[in-house]
Amino acid sequence: MSVYTPVSEAELAEWLGNYSVGRLVSCEPVKAGIENTNYFVTTAQGRYVLTLFERLPAEELPFYLDLMAHLARHGIPCPAPIADLSDRYLSALNGKPAALVTRLPGRSLERPGVAECAELGALLGRMHLAGRSYSAYLENPRGPRWWRFAAREVAPFLDSQQRELMESELEFQTQHRFPDLPRGPVHADLFRDNALFDQGRISGVVDFYFAGVDCLLYDVAVCVNDWCLADPQADRQLDAARTRALLAACHSVRPLSALERDAWGAMLRAAALRFWLSRLYDFHLPRPGMLVHAHDPDHFRDILQQRVQARPPIWVD
Repeated sequence: MSVYTPVSEAELAEWLGNYSVGRLVSCEPVKAGIENTNYFVTTAQGRYVLTLFERLPAEELPFYLDLMAHLARHGIPCPAPIADLSDRYLSALNGKPAALVTRLPGRSLERPGVAECAELGALLGRMHLAGRSYSAYLENPRGPRWWRFAAREVAPFLDSQQRELMESELEFQTQHRFPDLPRGPVHADLFRDNALFDQGRISGVVDFYFAGVDCLLYDVAVCVNDWCLADPQADRQLDAARTRALLAACHSVRPLSALERDAWGAMLRAAALRFWLSRLYDFHLPRPGMLVHAHDPDHFRDILQQRVQARPPIWVD
């Protein structure tokens, strides 16, 4: 669990007085995540999620919240931000920017199968199409510029083999940029724990706070690297059936181009590098906080190594 900013029921009840959501019934810290402080909030009117933003720049926050509102209006099952009585999505709570969004039904799956991966692929296609009409712009905040910054910060903690892998992959990615691929708003963090299922269908996509504008294919690669592992605990290779199901379902909604096919192997590597770097950063340079949970960096180091060695990558039949 990550709770950097405690919120008492009395403090929350006072803050909710600026919203038309009814009286506070209960609040519970969310036992996941490492970036922000989250609480499940129940009021007399409904169920919500309260997020206190711990280190995201204030000027970026409207991009995320407005994107969620835009996608929700277009039928994507994502949390809808709740405006306060002054018609603002953002306000301050205990010295931090805070937002209230709807809480969606369902629960995440630890071991999604072929059908669930197909569900996700179709959802990605719909989400990317809906994002075309979103006019705000924010470059992917965990893109290549941030990779270089994070690599410098974590380098002193790595052994020679790890540094060699990191440096060689950064050089590879520098030489494999794809300016002609379809671009738009991407979730960029749609791991299994950020998708909710109810009766076999995706009922919610949550945690848009790493979103930004990037290659749409990058969003697909992030998902495949997490959802389609043959064995998440032991084997970093991709399961062919689940990978093809996800790609085919995405392709059926937003056709994947020949350029995207050619970029697929490099994009899988880019997605693995990004999360290896972020996990290294959070593991070796943690922030002071309460009950902070950091993920194992070696998981994505192993995924990156496997993607470097894999030839050719699995693609749509």
